[in-house]
Amino acid sequence: MDNLHHVVIVGGGFGGLHAARQLRHAPVRVTLLDRRNFHLFQPLLYQVATGQLSPANIASPLRAILKRQANTQVLMAEVTSVDVAGKRVLFRDGSVGYDTLIVATGAGHHYFGHKDWEKYAPSLKTVEDATEIRRRILLAFETAEREPDSERRRARLTFVVVGGGPTGVELAGALGELAHHTLRREFRTIDPSSARILLVEGLERVLPTYPAKLSAKAAAALGRLGVTVRTGAVVTELGPESVAVCAGDVTERIGAHTILWAAGVQASHLAQSLARASGTPPDRAGRVVVRPDCSLPGHPEVFVIGDMANFNHQTGKPLPGVAQVAIQQGRHVARLVQHRLRGQSLPPFRYKDYGNMATIGRAAAVADLGWVRFSGYPAWLAWLFIHLLNLVEFQNRLLVLVQWAWNYFTRNRSARLVTGREPPPAVTVPAAPPLEGPHP
Repeated sequence: MDNLHHVVIVGGGFGGLHAARQLRHAPVRVTLLDRRNFHLFQPLLYQVATGQLSPANIASPLRAILKRQANTQVLMAEVTSVDVAGKRVLFRDGSVGYDTLIVATGAGHHYFGHKDWEKYAPSLKTVEDATEIRRRILLAFETAEREPDSERRRARLTFVVVGGGPTGVELAGALGELAHHTLRREFRTIDPSSARILLVEGLERVLPTYPAKLSAKAAAALGRLGVTVRTGAVVTELGPESVAVCAGDVTERIGAHTILWAAGVQASHLAQSLARASGTPPDRAGRVVVRPDCSLPGHPEVFVIGDMANFNHQTGKPLPGVAQVAIQQGRHVARLVQHRLRGQSLPPFRYKDYGNMATIGRAAAVADLGWVRFSGYPAWLAWLFIHLLNLVEFQNRLLVLVQWAWNYFTRNRSARLVTGREPPPAVTVPAAPPLEGPHP
């Protein structure tokens, strides 16, 4: 088996995993590298962040997924760089050689030059991000229950979501549902439905890549959940207790303890080194500009796919950073490897756009399938069905289906756990009045 063509895949996300599975019957040896031991279904991370699902519901061990694929080995390793000239992938405590390399390490959050904002406004890319956001959201209500000062209490019950794309819309909608329905009658000092939820988007409408009518319906659905939408507004300053929002010439400073970032992404650090190796500078989002077959310019044995690739050969613009792009590219590259081994070729990669969907709370969603556009309850059912189908393991599909059914009929969210070692924020508690009468 050591003499077989060696395909190394970096990244166990959508692109890398589907490339590996496409190679299951190929006469190759596959090594899948990832710094985590699991595949994460990122589209449902916002439900972990708002207590609707547990992390294990949307994650599957890579070894379990690929255990019946005899030609594939999974290694847990953090890749630091790629030696393109020597055909080796380097990680912290070793390296591995390759004949073909597929890099699919995705993208992380991007704060547009304000790296210091990250500690005040976490983004939603990893399991740790989701559980940290969940901790901050739930602690906001818990500390507000103990806060005697009305202004401080109002700041603790103010939530700002920065970015009106699908992640920001879904997160804001889930927050509105949590405050207005799930937490109802659970507190005695505060009314959770009094929470102020603000969604800030720099462009003129939320879901700017969707048709205008669907954007308007999404904004209306958010309004019904108590979310205030601010479009044409940008964040200019951000701190631990406030955020400055500028719309035109007017800047408003908003007291808020919980600020969540959904405004931008940046390709992983490997994109920079691969771009240098190709002699082609990365784009503004740090992505590698690839050839029509998804290969690195000048290195046909290296493929870059998913969120870290700028594939602009189809429409003149980069393909969107969605799961379907990564999945289709992963399958295409795997097929191309097999064709090359047989001395054959494949046509350039062509992305088939099956449409976009976003959910806004319970029984509300928008769907743009290209040939048809719809919203409301039918779109929500379609969203549920498609996301269930795309979960990798049957066990996860069953668990998520049961959780969704329970949440739908009871409005309860069972995963509302405040975890983490960091102590809850201090609140100002007035001293107790002196006791009257004789003391013992």
